[in-house]
Amino acid sequence: MIDELASAGLVSFDAVSFVSPKWVPQMADGAEVVSGVTASGVELIGLVPNMKGLEDGLAAGLSHFGVLTAASDAFNQANINATVDESMHRIRRILTEAPSDVIFRGYVSTATHCPYEGPQDPDWVAHLVETLIEWGAEAVFLGETIGKATVYDVQRLLDEVLGRVEVHRVGVHFHDTYGQAIANTFVALERGIDKMDSSAGGLGGCPYAPGAAGNVATEDLLWLLSGLGIDHGVDAGRVAEVAQRFCADNNLNYNSKAGRALLATAGQE
Repeated sequence: MIDELASAGLVSFDAVSFVSPKWVPQMADGAEVVSGVTASGVELIGLVPNMKGLEDGLAAGLSHFGVLTAASDAFNQANINATVDESMHRIRRILTEAPSDVIFRGYVSTATHCPYEGPQDPDWVAHLVETLIEWGAEAVFLGETIGKATVYDVQRLLDEVLGRVEVHRVGVHFHDTYGQAIANTFVALERGIDKMDSSAGGLGGCPYAPGAAGNVATEDLLWLLSGLGIDHGVDAGRVAEVAQRFCADNNLNYNSKAGRALLATAGQE
């Protein structure tokens, strides 16, 4: 799928996670996924929760990694079996002990809402973002994990974060559970943020956030960017074709509205 999406013009992929196969057995073959990618010129990112994950990722040949914490202790315990403070200590060790040529991005999950604790404090999230940048993360992505945030919530969060961190060091990661991801993305674009995660076909979710849908669909995001006159160099129709076929082959729901329209127009739906 990565190779096929690369043929559409996409170049950066959150490809794998190097986590304990005991807890997440479906991600045990991360190194095989990395070695199986044949597309040239693509950036593969591996998510690592601890030093063992980093060691496995380096052994697989990666040089770009994501490190993860959350604003909420309850979610962090469910997701990576650590409090926020414990996860930050793990991250600091990773950033300190990694080879100097390795590039890291940080993630702060439950940046606006937690499925267990409710609304989160934007000031606390901004503090976590600022700390990760100070420790060496190239950028930090704000994870709206359960997709509950509205434009108002995102504005409040960005007011705090961008008051402490330069805009080019901030990314966003919006889920579309409540259909708000495109509206929230537009708010981020208005603030000058140019780093945003998306998921082909709107695939994904989170096992520790009940009911959460996947990230904003890549096809929907590309349609928004095109409509705003923002050049992205990606063939949205090709992304839709790849994602729709992947969903059909794996008995998954295809969730991109723009993708459905593009496929129908092309006679492929």
